[in-house]
Amino acid sequence: MYGMRLKKMELAKRVMVFGLLLSWAVLSIEVLAVTTEVLPSCDFPAVYNFGDSNSDTGGISAAFLPITLPYGETFFRKPSGRSCDGRLVIDFIAEHLALPYLSAYLDSVGSNYRHGANFATGGSTIRQQNESIFVAGISPFSLDFQVAQFTQFKARSINLYNQARNKSSSSDLAKLPIPSDFSKALYTLDIGQNDLSVGFRTMSDAQLRATIPDIVDKFSTAVQQLYQQGARTFWVHNTGPIGCLPTFMFYLGTPKPGVLDQHGCLKSHNDMAEEFNRQLKDRVIKLRKQLPRAALTYVDIYTAKSKLISNASDQGFVAPLKVCCGYHEGWNHVWCGTKGKINNGSEVYGASCKNPLSYIMWDGVHYSEAANKWIAGNILFGGLTDPPVPLLRACYRDTNM
Repeated sequence: MYGMRLKKMELAKRVMVFGLLLSWAVLSIEVLAVTTEVLPSCDFPAVYNFGDSNSDTGGISAAFLPITLPYGETFFRKPSGRSCDGRLVIDFIAEHLALPYLSAYLDSVGSNYRHGANFATGGSTIRQQNESIFVAGISPFSLDFQVAQFTQFKARSINLYNQARNKSSSSDLAKLPIPSDFSKALYTLDIGQNDLSVGFRTMSDAQLRATIPDIVDKFSTAVQQLYQQGARTFWVHNTGPIGCLPTFMFYLGTPKPGVLDQHGCLKSHNDMAEEFNRQLKDRVIKLRKQLPRAALTYVDIYTAKSKLISNASDQGFVAPLKVCCGYHEGWNHVWCGTKGKINNGSEVYGASCKNPLSYIMWDGVHYSEAANKWIAGNILFGGLTDPPVPLLRACYRDTNM
């Protein structure tokens, strides 16, 4: 009898616990439903982007020598100003928001700026660099210049919009931003990789690490200046695992034990990227307190790219650090889309591979369209963001700061 009584008590406790769990589940669903109802999806009418070649849709190509085929061959079927065979993450962001691809600010011919503009240029840095693009590949359009260009763009476009509206010129109005959209737009930033690249070439690891606070300070200043111009929603990408870019391995030779990780990436370079990202995230958290009307989302591109590289075969890709475009055999390196002579004296063309869709790395420095699509799919829905919100809810300020 006593045993039966214990069993009945245990059964009653289990039923009670199950009931509580069920009540919590129902309550959670109700709260989620209310939250979803109260907070509709953000309606971003435009995107303004700042960055480097990871998000440049034609800026550096318009400013200097145009990027030629095979760049652009996979999706656009022609050169598109992008350092990729097709679309970039910023292009997938635009698609996700049902907006046109961003026209580069520096590419004025035939551009439409109604739904935003792209100020990114390949080779850009956060800090100004005393280097030439023709020698080191560093863009003169650092982040502070990009913000200055945006400030000028905003002022001039509003002036032109008002002039066209007063003249009832619909054809002129159609390609200009609507002034009220500047405060409603999404402001994306993807920059910092080249600051580290310059440091790897010109400094010791200790010296480069010491410059990171200043790099982050200048990034913070840029965000504050955009805020003063009316920007309210920021989508901030951290930098990727730079030590996994094949270009850093081309001239490495036979590395000593411990230099590379299990994926063949330079551990010291990735450690530096992680330190930059740590300080960047801390600054974003501080900016949330400093900018009372801003919604800032920190996007973990590093983890997204690392996950792809570590699970390449499971995701249908070939060896993660294998380069699709260019000729790289031994010490012979002919870059994507160029011609060059190799050691035996013959001329080689840096062609693209037969199936770019199966490659993560496009040209040794930039990711392929297929990789960019995979990365975008892993960041757009809040799984790798802080706060953990999808892009379509990024306009709401985190009230749990």
